[in-house]
Amino acid sequence: MPMLHPAHAAISQALAPLGLSVRGGFHTDSADALPPLPKGQAASTVLLVGNAGPHMWKAFSSSAHAQDGAPHPLNRWTRQHLDAIANTVGGMALYPFDATPTWPFQQWAARCEPVHPSPLGLFIHPEYGLWHAYRAAIVLAEPIDLPAPPITASPCQTCTDRPCLSRCPVGAFSASSYDVPTCARHLQSPAGADCLQGGCLARRACPVGADYQQLPAQNAFHMRAFLKAVTATSGLLDSTG
Repeated sequence: MPMLHPAHAAISQALAPLGLSVRGGFHTDSADALPPLPKGQAASTVLLVGNAGPHMWKAFSSSAHAQDGAPHPLNRWTRQHLDAIANTVGGMALYPFDATPTWPFQQWAARCEPVHPSPLGLFIHPEYGLWHAYRAAIVLAEPIDLPAPPITASPCQTCTDRPCLSRCPVGAFSASSYDVPTCARHLQSPAGADCLQGGCLARRACPVGADYQQLPAQNAFHMRAFLKAVTATSGLLDSTG
């Protein structure tokens, strides 16, 4: 395995205790329209930071942010640590929960990893399945060497049963759409307790990446945040953390 660039290695080492990792990277071009770094340098390399499975939750759930009762604890925890890590290598961190501007994390992910759209609208990874997420991007001025992402077909192409589309108790998912209001109403009802407290049943039905399934408390945290966001914007009832 080739040696990592020192900045890449330092970032990876700092992320490990947080249950996070570098999920790939890409070299920027003018179409990316990234802002200059704090010292005025142009952006050359973007490293995508994310998590898979329960490891990040174990680090976050024991933090002061998770216990203080203030809004968006996961976002605040992420920003505190990633800003510090980016600063140590002379870079800057960008986040999917930034309000202005918003950053195209899904497009960036497709440049970094063999991820594909799934019937649920989430990106599916050939190893992690649906149990992964992107938390930040660290932007560097130096054009460091990056391995090319492997090319793989979507696991959904060979999944004939597609249990994700049949497992939802209220049929909120179809091959072409996601009925968000119906999902939200179900989560607000007593019948939706399993989805709200244990995580989306449709997502849990996917056979890919079963070893990376999140802990029930982690699923409940994200489901509550999802419901709060949906109801706040739709009039039924914040970002995902």
